[in-house]
Amino acid sequence: MAKFYETFPLKLGCAVKGIDLKTENRPEVIEQIKEDVTKHRILVFKNQGVISGDRHVEISKWFGELESTFYKHPRSPHPDVFRVSNDPKEGCTGVGRTGWHIDGSFQPAPFSYSLYHMVSIPKQGNTAFAPLTELIEGLSPDKRARWERLWMVSDRRSGPIHPLIYSHPVSGKKVLCFHLGMTTDFIWDKGTPHERNASHEEFEEIIREIHHEFVKDGGKIQYSHKWEDGDFIISDNLAVGHEATPETQFPREKVGLRVLHRTTVMGSKPPEK
Repeated sequence: MAKFYETFPLKLGCAVKGIDLKTENRPEVIEQIKEDVTKHRILVFKNQGVISGDRHVEISKWFGELESTFYKHPRSPHPDVFRVSNDPKEGCTGVGRTGWHIDGSFQPAPFSYSLYHMVSIPKQGNTAFAPLTELIEGLSPDKRARWERLWMVSDRRSGPIHPLIYSHPVSGKKVLCFHLGMTTDFIWDKGTPHERNASHEEFEEIIREIHHEFVKDGGKIQYSHKWEDGDFIISDNLAVGHEATPETQFPREKVGLRVLHRTTVMGSKPPEK
């Protein structure tokens, strides 16, 4: 098979060199990128310079229709680009800090891909990612059995209800549908005669339990990405959890301006057991 770019393994995913996303449009290269995102879950394209909002959207459309459910900041370069910052004049603040999550758990089908580009890099402010399949496989048998019985209820008015553990629609591997900061309830044994809502105490315990799996052993399961100039990340949103680190909220005066552009690709299939 022709090699269109070089990949270098990271703790999670791969760094990619030898390709210019600003101009690349060959169908066979796009197909290879799509396969590699499924295989590696995160691709960090290095040395891409600054990718415009329009081009960010074009690249995102390789993966499907975009779904833009977020606040439109006046400084955003495109209606489909979510602009995040540590300066409210430059972008939306406080984003990604309510707990570990995947993007779009409030949708009937969570977003399939998230694409990130840091256009202004602060001295500190990593994005932390973690592989969901390995997290599930690392659970004790008792905990795994309990989690298999759980469904999450989103905090949005439409309140979609998703199984906590389900099979990824493309890879078939077990993944989590979750958002530790945007869940109002859990349901046990949905669709069976034993179906019931979790008690308040159970709810708090489940949230703590999920959080613990990401942070135990000093956050051993996490890959904390330190942004460098020209980084452009394509992630399989359904296969990796993520969270903005506390440093992402440090003020501009302390760490410099942080501006992140993100797009999200519409999910194709609601999570199902």
